[in-house]
Amino acid sequence: MTHPTLLRQTARWSLATILIVVSLSLPASLRGAQDNEANKANTLGISKTQPDSGPFVKLADDAFMVPYSHSVEGTEVSFEMIPIPGGKATIGSPDEQPGRSQDEGPEFTVQVEPFWMAKTELTWAEYKTFLKTYDIFKRLSRQGVRKASGLDQADAITIPTPLYEPSFTYEFGDDPQQPAVTMTQYSAKLYTQWLSGLTGTQYRLPTETEWEYAARAGTNTAYSFGDDPAELDQYAAFAGNSPDGAPKVGSKKPNPFGLHDMHGSVWEWTLDHYATDSYSGRQGKTLSASESLVMPKEKSSRCVRGGGWQDTPERLRSAARLGSDDKVWKDADPNVPKSPWWFTDDPARMVGMRLVRSANPLPQEDLKKIWGVDHNEINEDVLFRLEEGRGAIGISVPELLQDFKRKK
Repeated sequence: MTHPTLLRQTARWSLATILIVVSLSLPASLRGAQDNEANKANTLGISKTQPDSGPFVKLADDAFMVPYSHSVEGTEVSFEMIPIPGGKATIGSPDEQPGRSQDEGPEFTVQVEPFWMAKTELTWAEYKTFLKTYDIFKRLSRQGVRKASGLDQADAITIPTPLYEPSFTYEFGDDPQQPAVTMTQYSAKLYTQWLSGLTGTQYRLPTETEWEYAARAGTNTAYSFGDDPAELDQYAAFAGNSPDGAPKVGSKKPNPFGLHDMHGSVWEWTLDHYATDSYSGRQGKTLSASESLVMPKEKSSRCVRGGGWQDTPERLRSAARLGSDDKVWKDADPNVPKSPWWFTDDPARMVGMRLVRSANPLPQEDLKKIWGVDHNEINEDVLFRLEEGRGAIGISVPELLQDFKRKK
């Protein structure tokens, strides 16, 4: 698979010459803030001139998707996004691939539109900034400011309660640059909605096929670097080299798209439902990323990809899949109902997330699907916890940056 729109000067490139850094200002009115952020969101990561070096994706009208760094003034949020070219890829694995599982077939083709993907997995520095919103929303609610009317409100965000047993979650570290872990898919989606509201730029989780497309990075081998697991040590944190947990993000070599830790470190959430027969009926077909998306049908069984630091090489292959299990992953949670925001048990300490942004902003109807509560039991669990005063609900808007500054 070739991608003529993606050009590189070298395999290991620097962002320095093409980095776009955004510092969000604080306008006087909410409408002004929203308009200002919308204008920035339309140009963030877009260059009108072709970069001299580094990766880029050419769009229509002489516009180019380029890498960018997004920093949010007054918070600890700072992350880098890489442009991923559109194209086709084979999803799944052939029968003869060593370590293959039945849930990886039959193979089919996906046609993907360009998008940006985070260079690394989401860090604790980023996720803990989100968690700080808990106290802010509680205070604003007491003051009657920017209150959400309920979960059915389109821009309502719930913030997780503090961890039930932080010493267990942080046993293998919570360094600001280590990947954040143990959040449920519901919490991961809320993070993307919170960040989107705060910055005016649409972020989300990837679909499962977008994730595998980006992990393969133009390859059709077991790993993005080839078929030999002996090379994993250069590219992945796994059972063979990381007995003490995931290292800081970006510690290993990137794949051909410039993405780090797509193999190993922690499993990463996708938007999809997981089933062993997810690919049934797809053999020989070419589907778009949206057509191949299977929205969750159950409270549990949601798909994570990529393998984790305790996993063996076969679980780190580009095609490897894993479904969440609420009963097992929340076994030690004493709450009734169990937390909709956190997992308590392994392998959840190896489950994190990575941001994606579409080349073109998504319509509101699609955003409701990818950000909203998608199951009645999750909705009931969240409402029950909120009624008990656990968790916080509010609206994420650029003006919250004032509160982050005050809290800091």
